[in-house]
Amino acid sequence: MAASPTPKLNANFPTLDAFQHLGPFAVALSGGADSTALLFACAKRWPGRVHAVHVHHGLQAAADGFEAHCVALCEGLHVPLVVQRVNAAHAVGESPEDAARQARYRALAEALKNNWGGQIKDMALAQHADDQVETLLLALSRGAGLPGLACMPAVAERHGVTYHRPWLDVPGEALREALRAAGQAWVEDPTNTDTRYTRNRIRAELLPVIEQAFPAFRQTFARSASHAAQAQTLLQEVAEQDLQIVGNPPAIKALQQLSEARQSNVLRLWLALEHSQASAAQLQALLVQVKACTTRGHNIDIKVGRGFVRRDRAVLRCYNL
Repeated sequence: MAASPTPKLNANFPTLDAFQHLGPFAVALSGGADSTALLFACAKRWPGRVHAVHVHHGLQAAADGFEAHCVALCEGLHVPLVVQRVNAAHAVGESPEDAARQARYRALAEALKNNWGGQIKDMALAQHADDQVETLLLALSRGAGLPGLACMPAVAERHGVTYHRPWLDVPGEALREALRAAGQAWVEDPTNTDTRYTRNRIRAELLPVIEQAFPAFRQTFARSASHAAQAQTLLQEVAEQDLQIVGNPPAIKALQQLSEARQSNVLRLWLALEHSQASAAQLQALLVQVKACTTRGHNIDIKVGRGFVRRDRAVLRCYNL
């Protein structure tokens, strides 16, 4: 934990001008350096407008210490705090990080819905440039498509909450330096140094090497993620237009009039609307069957996600298990 002299009011925190238009909003407060910096900066700039939500995951012994820090910090800043307790244990075959993230977003949405009259719909998140780079490298390691390579958006809606990430272009160390200058303490999550987790391994072992070779990597990687996000937006628009053409459920003959790339694009959208998701191999197998479907007797029965896509006379239908 960093030293904790009396906090100063004029610390040099990165800009928060993106929040100028917001009414009352909440900060997702873990107690770590990043979220502590975000809450501190917001509360000092807009006293009385800021609230906080701390999600207690209950996954490690240090969790009670995180909560105690958040309580003390919010009391000192006169920020209303809600502590939301969740069970973030992961299921068999599920990533612990993914399970915790999903539980956290559900908890944040529930906290806003059930507190402060349910009037707060905006939540500030403290992810920064290093987090964005780690997300991009994780996506590349998994062979992700454009949605994964687009990484984290500056503004996004989820579970009825609008999430804002104002510091995606700010290095993490800049936030720690601002906290030190302000004399504000934070807590260190002991799991952050556990390199069994891929994200931690990227942070500890890969980013220092990349920084030596490419000092401006945070800016250039962020630019690539932005290009991917823009391209994905265009693909989404094309898919929506093509879905109007092929119909829902998609007509096989209409699909066959599109290029394979557009077939793939529109089928991904259709499956998403059907609450299903195909792997690259499953989607390729479906495209092969759509192309071969030239007679009435040609059946299509492809495993997709947790269900199947089957031919129903002239159209495709999705059956989820």
